[in-house]
Amino acid sequence: MAEQEHKSIFTKHIDRRNKIVKNKDVLLTSYMPGELPHRMGDVDAIATVIAPAFEGDKPSNIMIFGKPGTGKTAVMNFIGKEMKKEDPNENNCSYIYVNCEIVDTQYGILCKIGNDIIANFEKRMPFTGWSLEKVYSEMRNYIDGQDKVFVVVLDEVDRLAQKGGDDVLYHLSAINDDLKYSKVSLVCISNKADYTDSLEPRVKSRLCEEKLLFHPYDAKQLDDILRRRGEIAFEEGTLEEGVIPLCAALSAQESGDARKALALLRIAAEIAERRGDNAVAEAHVRSAKARIELDTVSETVKSLTHQSKTILMSIVYNTKEDIRKMTTGDVYSKYVELCDILSLPVLTQRRVTDLISELDMLGIIHAPVRSYGRQGRTKEIELSVPAEICDMLSDDECMLPLKKYKPRKQTTLL
Repeated sequence: MAEQEHKSIFTKHIDRRNKIVKNKDVLLTSYMPGELPHRMGDVDAIATVIAPAFEGDKPSNIMIFGKPGTGKTAVMNFIGKEMKKEDPNENNCSYIYVNCEIVDTQYGILCKIGNDIIANFEKRMPFTGWSLEKVYSEMRNYIDGQDKVFVVVLDEVDRLAQKGGDDVLYHLSAINDDLKYSKVSLVCISNKADYTDSLEPRVKSRLCEEKLLFHPYDAKQLDDILRRRGEIAFEEGTLEEGVIPLCAALSAQESGDARKALALLRIAAEIAERRGDNAVAEAHVRSAKARIELDTVSETVKSLTHQSKTILMSIVYNTKEDIRKMTTGDVYSKYVELCDILSLPVLTQRRVTDLISELDMLGIIHAPVRSYGRQGRTKEIELSVPAEICDMLSDDECMLPLKKYKPRKQTTLL
């Protein structure tokens, strides 16, 4: 009786779980192997540029391009570790990494660089409250007081485009003009090959000294990467033969994304463990693929604006009323009805059409333009994802009034 009282809702899941992964950290993208398969050539190319830093010379700035999951961040983190091996006490050279997706303002980036240099907590710069001029001045003084070379990596640098990215890049690329003792070299990482086209000429000329393009992995390369990690991560005999080739093929078909390939393998293993299975099979991989796609759509839907959510709900309700392929007019009529319930200002039909195009671009709906001859052209709209995914919007705080909503019955005029 006492034993039953100690059982929780987790007990049955813990008892059923069959552990087949001995080291899950190896399947995470944060894991750093001893070498990077199929990227050591890129490592060597970057190391050649950075090597002069250990003799006190400023390396050229580097611009790295490539699609997500092609190993750009992994390569630079690998190089950061190797720099530490070469100069353990950082007497001649220091590596500073900034993820611009997390720190995405000029103030935040300058502050992080300065604070990464200063070990004394009392002298650290505040995250708010100073002028940009003061933050830049303090950061510059911190750098110059070290008398060495700093390699500053700005990852996801294209995220700065909407927040004055040109200014911070200009300050950092021109900072050597203000330094007497230290030197700064920039390594910028972007997912967009045309990112530099949008930069001001004054920034572009200083920043883009050397360029490097990371090509997507093919299926054979992904297979090799997964096999190396699988040997470390899994117990012997717990991976069926077709699992890794399937993970590699599915990822190569879409984007050559190593992160996605690793996520497929890791989630497939988790599904197998939860079900109490003795090995990971191809069926687990397909279940993992469906789960990843569902999670991606869910996050995209949650991030929509209030108006876009209302438009999407209009499409969902029309779909539930068996209007599978609807026109812009059908969506707009339902949208006006929902705006009234939500006490939301009604946008013009032209603006709603623009937002429908954005939903189409995100892959949530499919809205090709159809021509009806003399009757004109219009979008023919249908959901690209299960309506159940969008049902979670009804739990969104801004959508709560729709809980009691009942679609109006359509009547036919005789």
